[in-house]
Amino acid sequence: MKFVSFEIDGSASYGIQQDDGIHDLGPVFAAQAPDLKTLIACGLLDQAMAHVRGRAAQLRAGDVKLLPVIPNPEKIICVGLNYGEHVRETGREVTESPTLFLRVASSQIAHDEALVRPAESAKLDYEGEIAVIIGRGGRRIAAADAWSHIAGYACYNDGSVRDWQTSTSQWTAGKNFWRTGAFGPWMTSAHDIPPGHVMTLVTRLNGQEMQRTTTDKMIHDIPSQIAYVSTFVPLAPGDVIVTGTPGGVGAKRNPPVFMKHGDVVEVEVDAIGVLRNTVCDESRLTEA
Repeated sequence: MKFVSFEIDGSASYGIQQDDGIHDLGPVFAAQAPDLKTLIACGLLDQAMAHVRGRAAQLRAGDVKLLPVIPNPEKIICVGLNYGEHVRETGREVTESPTLFLRVASSQIAHDEALVRPAESAKLDYEGEIAVIIGRGGRRIAAADAWSHIAGYACYNDGSVRDWQTSTSQWTAGKNFWRTGAFGPWMTSAHDIPPGHVMTLVTRLNGQEMQRTTTDKMIHDIPSQIAYVSTFVPLAPGDVIVTGTPGGVGAKRNPPVFMKHGDVVEVEVDAIGVLRNTVCDESRLTEA
């Protein structure tokens, strides 16, 4: 099932989307879970799915404003250089352990919102990825046990301001400009995607395919990522691991292709859905 976080009439809630309707779970689980992260932490996903079976959705999808799947994650841990084609196009070497960096929650937007190209740069790049949402936390999680710690999966666009990213040896600035990353449209439950299922990831810019890969081409697979990250930091329910982008990023094309005002970028994962965003210059957003 597809779990969403959303706003309606100025209030935040969460639920399950089916077809064009949304089952609002906020009132149902209000005493236990004020948000989707807490619903996951309380182990209530199965109960929530059971609750909606056979019931009609109360809300139309078009009547709500989606939020990032987990609006308030404790941690967003991103894996870089995790597909061979992307490693080669950057001229780097494959590393024995995953290359990691962090994003902050304010750098994220939801499906159908506008990615913001900052005034400081014209080099806003796309990076289509798959996000893993942790369901059961833990420290030093064995790779063999990692699948059981996953609540679900979502599409992710790890939008990157390339000149700020590459101006130093640290990537933090270029990966965390306000509203440059997208997370959505929903979390597809791990019940619907079997462990090890090979997913196809495609990124399109204005309808043109820019990236395509399958998850079996990851250098460090999802269980390895969970095992590695949980070695140095305890993972918590609702934490997000963004698993890496394939080759074809705009900065490494000849000539380079960067996102501009009015563009439409889509990240599609066959087992999940399509994350779609427009691009807006920050100066125009301010004027509006």
